[in-house]
Amino acid sequence: MNIQEATARYEAWLRQQIPLLPADVRLKHRRMAESPFPFLRATFYRWAQLWPRICPELARAPRVLGVGDLHAENFGTWRDTEGRLIWGVNDFDEVAPMPYTNDLVRLAASASLAIRENDLSCNSASACEAMLIGYKECIKKGGEPFVLAERHGWLREMATNKLRDPTAFWQKLTGLPSVRTAVPPAIKSILREALPEKNLAFRIVHRQAGLGSLGRRRFTALAFWDGGWIAREAKELRASAWLWPASSSEKSILYQKAIKQAIRVPDPYVFVRGHWLIRRLAPYCSRIELSSLPKTKDELKLFHAMGWETANIHLGTKWAIREIIKHLRKQPANWLRRATQAMTKTIIADWKMWAGRSG
Repeated sequence: MNIQEATARYEAWLRQQIPLLPADVRLKHRRMAESPFPFLRATFYRWAQLWPRICPELARAPRVLGVGDLHAENFGTWRDTEGRLIWGVNDFDEVAPMPYTNDLVRLAASASLAIRENDLSCNSASACEAMLIGYKECIKKGGEPFVLAERHGWLREMATNKLRDPTAFWQKLTGLPSVRTAVPPAIKSILREALPEKNLAFRIVHRQAGLGSLGRRRFTALAFWDGGWIAREAKELRASAWLWPASSSEKSILYQKAIKQAIRVPDPYVFVRGHWLIRRLAPYCSRIELSSLPKTKDELKLFHAMGWETANIHLGTKWAIREIIKHLRKQPANWLRRATQAMTKTIIADWKMWAGRSG
């Protein structure tokens, strides 16, 4: 089936699990046509369908609880219980048991597209090498999260640069109108409990955010507390799109399991309640867009860190690590680069068909 047919079938499958918001789905479709990078971010279901066919040998690699929808903008920051700034994978909506190679190839393909579209100074081959070195080093060491305190100063500067200005963040969020549709009472109750003070007044707005999750219900509670704004969001979850090509009846949501077992400093404000993800929103508690990075940056160092953090997630599947090491040793030179080229070519062809472009 082509990308249009795949999208229609996937969205029909998704509607069997949760309601979708028509206006948000239409926005998602428009964003998919903009360029290959947002197209990749929005279409993990298509990746899950095509990747085993394009890279069949890698699809037989040892399995881990993988991120699935991993890409170069699926990284962000949060504050831990000590108030320290932490950097790492930001979104686990598509977590499922899968070959460890899936996350690496998808991350590298996203970097290749981002390099093309964001005029980065490095090339795709160097990005692949940096990611793979970071991944292998982390696996060998046994993992270590990124605490942006006395170490990783270069990454802290990227994460806290002026383009993530708190004033702009809160102006955008508080400028959203209150939701007009009925908010489920259970969601109101969960959001109220997530706020720092009992009986704190709040209003609920709807954000159009993300790309893979765009179309799902989100309810964001805004409150003014002790001199400043605070926000908590409930986002609806469902079974990973990884399961869609196989028409699996599995409906388990593995978000909480993934963040609990990974080598990770927990975000104390992130938890799953039923099929809803609850989290704090704040200027430095969100994903980092490539466009928000400072002009002066060490891109290969950043891609190395992304590879390392990917291994931090995979190390949560402890029994698979020995098999991963064996598998990595058997891979030919440039295997990640070749797989990335093949998937990038496939993504661009799909995007052209979606966007109605002939060349």
